[in-house]
Amino acid sequence: MRHLYYILGVVIAAVVCSCEEQVEHTAGAIHDRDSVAVMTSWGVNTLISDSGVIKYRIVTERWEINQIKHPSRWTFDKGLFLTQFDEKFHVHAYIQCDTAYYYDQQHLWELRSRVRILTKDGLRFRSEQLFWDENKHELYSHVHSHLITPERTLEGSYFRSDEKMTRYYVSNSKGSFERGDLDGSNNSTDASRATQDSLQKSQRQQATPMRSTNPNP
Repeated sequence: MRHLYYILGVVIAAVVCSCEEQVEHTAGAIHDRDSVAVMTSWGVNTLISDSGVIKYRIVTERWEINQIKHPSRWTFDKGLFLTQFDEKFHVHAYIQCDTAYYYDQQHLWELRSRVRILTKDGLRFRSEQLFWDENKHELYSHVHSHLITPERTLEGSYFRSDEKMTRYYVSNSKGSFERGDLDGSNNSTDASRATQDSLQKSQRQQATPMRSTNPNP
């Protein structure tokens, strides 16, 4: 009987010791919420408006909205096809790229990898990077860009244009083109050429018709 009590005491002591030595394994609190998206949508085809005016149509495989990141942004990491409209809801341009970010607080688009634009006027643009500042209503790129219009072709390491891509500037450019920047230098160039042509015309000697006379015999 004493032997049984001894064994029972040893078992109880072992259980008590194991309970005291037990270590609880817990994970630390997660404070970085940058990876948490407010919304993630797949297979998106939707219209985006501002102040009641439809600005563009977005077609993308994946759209993520994250307001925790700094700055907050929309992410399109599975490609983006964007249709830009004018004030009368007419198609102005088609924009396509592999990856895009829209910084909603800054109203700034950042397009990356195989950026392509086609406007209603037949202008074609391609680059590996393009920024679209909606506040300043302009586009710009700091990498090599290629621009083709019905009249000219040009390329360079820096590109800047108005939002409608009717006035643009390309630095370190090469190709066949007439440069038109945001200050409208193209118009002034045409005006100066017209003035020069008029000047040259006025300086030309015009032949004066004269009556031929026979000398007296």
